Amino acid sequence: MDGLNTTQSRKCQGLRGDKTFRGDRPTVWGLTAETIAKSGIQGYADKIMLSNYAAHSPRLAAYQLLTRLSGSDLHADDLVDQELSRGLLQGPDRGLFSELVFGVLRQQGTLDHYLAQLVDQPLPKLQRPVLLLLRLGLYQLRYLDRVPPHAAVHESVELAKQLCPKASGLVNGVLRAALRRHATLTLPDRHVAPAAWLAAAYSMPDWLAQQWLQQLGLSEAEMLAAATLEPPPLTLRTNTLRTTRTELLTLLAGRGIAAEPCRYASEGVRLLEGRFVPELPGFSDGLFAVQDEASQLVAHLLGPQPGEKVLDVCAAPGGKATHLAQLMQDQGVLVASDLSQRKVHRIEQNAGRLGIDCLHLQVTDALQPEYQQGRQFDRVLLDAPCSGLGVIRRNPEAKWRLQPDSFARFADRQSLLLRQVAPLLRPGGVLVYATCSTAVAEDEAVIEDFLSCHPEFVVENGAQVCPAWAELFTPAGCLRTWPHRQGCDGFFAARFKRMNV
Repeated sequence: MDGLNTTQSRKCQGLRGDKTFRGDRPTVWGLTAETIAKSGIQGYADKIMLSNYAAHSPRLAAYQLLTRLSGSDLHADDLVDQELSRGLLQGPDRGLFSELVFGVLRQQGTLDHYLAQLVDQPLPKLQRPVLLLLRLGLYQLRYLDRVPPHAAVHESVELAKQLCPKASGLVNGVLRAALRRHATLTLPDRHVAPAAWLAAAYSMPDWLAQQWLQQLGLSEAEMLAAATLEPPPLTLRTNTLRTTRTELLTLLAGRGIAAEPCRYASEGVRLLEGRFVPELPGFSDGLFAVQDEASQLVAHLLGPQPGEKVLDVCAAPGGKATHLAQLMQDQGVLVASDLSQRKVHRIEQNAGRLGIDCLHLQVTDALQPEYQQGRQFDRVLLDAPCSGLGVIRRNPEAKWRLQPDSFARFADRQSLLLRQVAPLLRPGGVLVYATCSTAVAEDEAVIEDFLSCHPEFVVENGAQVCPAWAELFTPAGCLRTWPHRQGCDGFFAARFKRMNV
């Protein structure tokens, strides 16, 4: 569930507008000539045409996208890419638009905590458009130091006049109060109410703050929370069927693109600056795929060999499937299945660009009784659908959609999938169960439940299988990565062996 050709995965890694176009940011972001003139910034008014809110305003575009996201199961990265592909936003406006979308989603909890101190009525009673406008305005005031404060207020009020004129006075008053009271807005006491403090200071739901506190303790939970607010790195996986990592790094350096080898993943390359992926050298030639370093480790943990029969159960959009094919040297049979034709088509696109032929694609439901009936495989990968807690810095909207009871539903489905695909593994074969979640309920608890009913399976110690990155494994031998420890996404993976019984 990773490795798109131009976008990183919901579960692993995806191209983000805030990273991709960061190089386009001007000294003053996305301001109209009118605002620049009123703000006293010299030298720009004669160079920038007045913005047309009806078509070309990055703030309006951000507002519209956030409105579409609200109450839906859409994904911000897909919508951002769609908007940018329209070509209506140009130059620095592209960077501002992406920054506003992902910034407001990441910082929503903190923004609402401060707004609650500035608005006279409870925030849930505000009309949704008004609350979105206040979040957008306050985000600019608190986090975008290249946008002058009075410019941020003026642009927010002008947008309010276009969208909800009766609320423009409220927007103006609240944002100006935020300027006056900037130093007096407070957070909960860190020592008296650590969960409330963590939720407000690092923009997360209260239940998630409690979960991470119980799992990691206050100090490390704070480090993890801080890491989830940072823009994620852009990481490539070298297509070793066509080139080497050294050659790819040399190619990038020759085009002036700063990059470095990943610490753990042997094919991984981390870019040190944001870039538009399709314009990177080697993209059209299939020299790399976009995939986070943690995600790249999963295929190595499975360890497929040339000539084997391998199954990737929930394969879209194809990052791990194409990586498995690389490790198999494109020799053998690799069955990759997923639920919908649209998802499987994405795998096909990725495989085609990378020049992979051993993939056998299937549109099928792995929970149906007839799934792969009568077949057995040497190795099976189950990259199970999950909450995505390990990748919320890439998909920040997810943390506002999840609820405490979501994890039981995810775990039930994960357990069903694991029990369904386990018999497809031949005796002596290897199965890897993986998620991009930090939740014990989706990880260790699912493993323990499975083992209690399947004594013919054992968990192998991954540190012995992959000693080069032994530090990434838990005492039980399971892979566990964290954004605040390794800088990559939060992943979990367990390697099972089916005994000859």
